[in-house]
Amino acid sequence: METNRRMLVTSALPYANGPIHIGHLVEHIQTDIWVRWHRHLGHTCYYICADDAHGAAIMLRAEKEGVTPEALIAKVYASHKQDLADFLISHDIYDSTHSKENQHYAELIYKRLKARGDIAVKTIEQAFDPIKNIFLPDRFIKGECPKCSALDQYGDSCEKCGATYSPVDLKNPRSVISGATPVVKEAEHYFFNLPNYEAFLQKWTREHLQSEVANKIDEFFKAGLAAWDISRDAPYFGFEIPDAPGKYFYVWLDAPIGYMSTFKKLCDARKLNFDEFWGPESNTELHHFIGKDIVYFHTLFWPAMLQGADFRTPTNVFVHGFLTVDGQKMSKSRGTAFSARTYLDHLNPEYLRYYFAAKLNASLEDIDLNLDDFTQRVNSDLIGKLVNIASRSASFIEKYFDCTLAAQVENPALLTNLLEAKENIAARFTAREFSMGIRDIMTLADKVNRFIDDEKPWVLAKDPPQSEKLHRVCTTALNAFKILMTYLTPVLPDLSQKSAAFLGLPHLAWEKADALLLNCKVNAYKPLLTRIEKEEIAKMIEASKVVEEAAPATLAPVAPAAPEKTYISIDDFSKIDLRVARIVAAESVPEADKLLKLTLDLGGETRQVFAGIKSAYAPESLVGRLTVMVANLAPRKMRFGLSEGMVLAASGDDTPGIFILNPDEGATPGMRVK
Repeated sequence: METNRRMLVTSALPYANGPIHIGHLVEHIQTDIWVRWHRHLGHTCYYICADDAHGAAIMLRAEKEGVTPEALIAKVYASHKQDLADFLISHDIYDSTHSKENQHYAELIYKRLKARGDIAVKTIEQAFDPIKNIFLPDRFIKGECPKCSALDQYGDSCEKCGATYSPVDLKNPRSVISGATPVVKEAEHYFFNLPNYEAFLQKWTREHLQSEVANKIDEFFKAGLAAWDISRDAPYFGFEIPDAPGKYFYVWLDAPIGYMSTFKKLCDARKLNFDEFWGPESNTELHHFIGKDIVYFHTLFWPAMLQGADFRTPTNVFVHGFLTVDGQKMSKSRGTAFSARTYLDHLNPEYLRYYFAAKLNASLEDIDLNLDDFTQRVNSDLIGKLVNIASRSASFIEKYFDCTLAAQVENPALLTNLLEAKENIAARFTAREFSMGIRDIMTLADKVNRFIDDEKPWVLAKDPPQSEKLHRVCTTALNAFKILMTYLTPVLPDLSQKSAAFLGLPHLAWEKADALLLNCKVNAYKPLLTRIEKEEIAKMIEASKVVEEAAPATLAPVAPAAPEKTYISIDDFSKIDLRVARIVAAESVPEADKLLKLTLDLGGETRQVFAGIKSAYAPESLVGRLTVMVANLAPRKMRFGLSEGMVLAASGDDTPGIFILNPDEGATPGMRVK
């Protein structure tokens, strides 16, 4: 296995207008496990992060609290740093984008891009709040998406269809600050000419992104890249653009540059060579971990800026999904949108580290924090399986053998089996397939517990002639515990250190996983973990309800809040008559942008249905296909004709497109779906 890799790893920068929330922790825990894993393997791995401390949202929040923006970000920075440290996130440095280093690199990159001819000045129309007398940032305007008409969308992009646009394109816009209808004013703005980098980006995105992310980015290429507005008008909290009084760098320009400036500060402190990591000829690996809500900025603008300014581009941008709690988007009213600090006030941080690890993989899938499953899995896996191995064996070693392990093990084959899994587990964690790695480790823990159950040390302890075997059995179990904890060290660093101290070791080293502990002393066993009680979860939720009522909104990488889920009964569902239907004819409706006219065969009965799927399907491609329709929907008279049902199709907020449902092979027209 390689031992000479040199890596720089980052997590997306938390926004400095509110506390660290549970959604932030998906990313920071995932990144930290990966970083600790590579350090565990012997690689040189620097992990940096910072607060994203600029923008109108910071300025307005500070105004609301009656403090300066600098005072606000200093307070938030202290809480962010402490919360992440208490979750055992092992940053080499945690900084802020409001720094002289960040200003230096923002100005340097801007000047280099300008010298290349990549910066243009244009007069644009911009939304202006007539009550607050300020130009409105994109995220302070809401309205209907100009592309798909989705309600309550922000001024820069639609969360439903993924479209990007100018705030002045929104339908029925309103100011989030005052509620007023914005007026349009002209202003001179500075633009980065992103289309100049299209050829480079098409190649780069295919080589350095997950395939599903690259496929998403292809949609932007097909739509055509547009120049990027990188300036904002005063008043604005950020860095003023050189030679442009009253104009400030847009927060999304200097935020990713914070990766560079933060590392520069670390370089100065540790005497590292900055250019070896960020120079155009760097052979150091650069890995970014981000949520799927900020893909556009990190996979188009960021690499293009770096390329144009003669810096290296990222090796990988690893994208993850959102977090839900109990199967639903987070809810303040239910107390499930809790902060990191609220969690820490009630529960061990390693429980959440373990649970997220058991859920995370290398895809963009959302993960769910099911609080009942969380309780059960932690109690079963960590207490009932893992720690149980040590506690069951240590009591006999201490009571009968003066805390000294035997000179031999009882079952060498068991330990060999655990060690043979080493490289496979390493491959899982290296590939960010943490859930598969955790599954493999817990399967091994089950084998160890079966060994203990089969050998019955509590029975051996009652029979003096069996004392030597008892000694060997318990020595085998504790060596197995050492191996398993070595594998779990990046996930559970604090438990690993406590386990090492119990076993009389300075730490649990990957390269010494196969070094057995024989004929040596261990320390008296002290409980390593305690069970989660349901009362603790209930108290955390209750405390979160109180905290969240007063807490500000943050730009955490979590799924946005949604109305509470409602349920129907089986009787309600049975009222819907779902039938398999064959599409026997399909044609476009010239007068309608979205509709196709379908003729459906329900097994002897023919229906006409108008379906809004024109953007996804050519009419001729549908003829002969089976689908599913609502057969007892009241007929609807349209100006194009009578629609006698509804065809079922799937669509998603994060995956654009419409996908009609297809029954499995063997289904025939007229069959009921139930």
